[in-house]
Parts: sequence; structure tokens; C-alpha cells
Amino acid sequence: MAERDTKSGDNSKSALVAELNGLLADHFALYIKTKNFHWHVTGPRFRDLHLLFDEQAIEVRDQIDDIGERVRKNGRMTLTSVASVAQHTQIADQDDTSLKPDAMVKELRDDNAALVKRLKGLKDLAEKAGDNATDGMLDEWTDMAEQRVWFLDSTLK
Repeated sequence: MAERDTKSGDNSKSALVAELNGLLADHFALYIKTKNFHWHVTGPRFRDLHLLFDEQAIEVRDQIDDIGERVRKNGRMTLTSVASVAQHTQIADQDDTSLKPDAMVKELRDDNAALVKRLKGLKDLAEKAGDNATDGMLDEWTDMAEQRVWFLDSTLK
């Protein structure tokens, strides 16, 4: 994924694609974790959290194809397997199905906040690579991730 960009003579496109693939991996991992919490949340706030987690999972899932297509439109290859997702994600697995609801909310808030950080770092890479389309999409994706952080954080107050 870090192949040299022969057209511009620098690694700007390769750096962008590597981070886009990381973002793609993060979205796959965050989708799975959010669905996990959707399925396993219990307690007095079950309905509200069950629905919130499902809404957020769908939003994350719906961005996956767009991110992969940005990689392909840059002439490179996307992630190809669960192993490649695991190798490139910054989102930690969570297999504990007995987490308390607040722990689930905190974990998703923190994961989405990390996603915001990655998205903001991609802006400079898209600009350096001259990828205006990705640059524009990053604004929308960042806004959506920031809203998820806000909702999750507000749920904890």
C-alpha cells in the first residue's frame, strides 16, 4: 500500500491511500463493535441505547463503500479481508458481552473521537495529493463522527 506514486514523483498519494485504508478498517471495526453493543446492551435504558447504537452502526456502515471507492478512484487497492481490517484498524476489539451500558457508551464515544482525529489528519493528506473529492467528503464524514461523539457524550451526562 505504500507504493511510490510515479506520476507526481512523491509519496503523497500513497500516504493518502494508506490512511484511507486505515479509515476503511476503522469503519469496519467500529461497525462491528457498535452492532455488538446494539445486540448486547441491557438495563433500564435498553430501548434508547439499542436504537442509538443501531442508528450509529448504520451511519458508519453506509460510509464504508464510499471510503473504499475513494481508494479505488486513486488507482490503488483496498483492504481485502478481515485480517487486513484487523491489521490496519485503530479500533480495539471488544468481546465482553456483559459490559455495563455506560461502559459501552464510553467506549464508542472514545472510538468515534479517535476516528475524528484520523479524519482530520486525512485532510492534509488529501490536499497534498490533490484529491479534492476526498477532501470534500472528509468534511461530511468528520461532521457525522463528531455528531456521534456528541450524542454518546451527552448520553453519559
